[in-house]
Amino acid sequence: MGPYMGFRKLSAALDKRLTADAVIETLRDGMTIGIGGWGPRRKPMSLVRAIIRSDLKDLTIVAYGGPEIGMLLASGKVKKLVYGFVSMDFIPADPFFRQVRQSGGVDARELDEGLLQWGLRAAGMRVPFLPTRTGLGSDVMTVNPDFRTVTSPYDDGEVLLAMPAIHLDVALLHANVADRLGNTLVQGADPYFDEYYARAAERTYVSAEKVVERIAVDADTAKANRYERCFVTGVVEAPGGAHPTSNPDDYGWDVKALKAYAAAADAEDGWQGYRDTVIGDSEADYFERFGGTDAVSAIPLPVF
Repeated sequence: MGPYMGFRKLSAALDKRLTADAVIETLRDGMTIGIGGWGPRRKPMSLVRAIIRSDLKDLTIVAYGGPEIGMLLASGKVKKLVYGFVSMDFIPADPFFRQVRQSGGVDARELDEGLLQWGLRAAGMRVPFLPTRTGLGSDVMTVNPDFRTVTSPYDDGEVLLAMPAIHLDVALLHANVADRLGNTLVQGADPYFDEYYARAAERTYVSAEKVVERIAVDADTAKANRYERCFVTGVVEAPGGAHPTSNPDDYGWDVKALKAYAAAADAEDGWQGYRDTVIGDSEADYFERFGGTDAVSAIPLPVF
């Protein structure tokens, strides 16, 4: 085999472009899946909807939760939930999450925002835990009875919480741009903690507004490449893929859509009605209900 053919084979092997359905085919019941973003911001909702349409079940979900948590719980996909919060900002508590949580229908591990980040960092650093003062003297130790403390080996002898690593089988993230090699750009002002999900996971799949042949990373764009392509297993082109959450700086959250989702919790047909009439059987069906991806991309960013 000549060097040119060898290069072509290597180039094909480095092509990480996938469909959402192909990503779902790699997932299995019982997996621990981390979902990036923050509340109603930059959630990989196209991949979440693909999970909802699948037969997957008994998942452990790790997230700074937004509407993806309520949707996955309502669809019966979740066995265990590890979260720092579940909120849609102007809708303080996701009503589907509230229903399941109050009924005791999910094994819930409640953490504060810092401990969740610390657990992901530990997994990404390949250490069993990271020490912290956070959580000591609070109910964090009560609601997480498996947590342990550790005594500093130095002269101070301080007792600290040993936050255990949160290992992920898979991380699902959303980005503004990706390329076929797995490079990504997160162009919003706040990267949230997506990079820690990528490093904590055995495999990471990233949906993006657009997937190009090759991102030209220079001094101005390098800071938007939050996690290295070696951590990215596959990329999925998904215009509007964060909807109804926001994807700064491309579009804002869809207030009307989020309010309609929350209202569905009190409707007579509840989740099933929302599943049938909004999520539908494909992303084409879904976006048709919202005027198409061009309409989604025109939603203005929220002003605080």
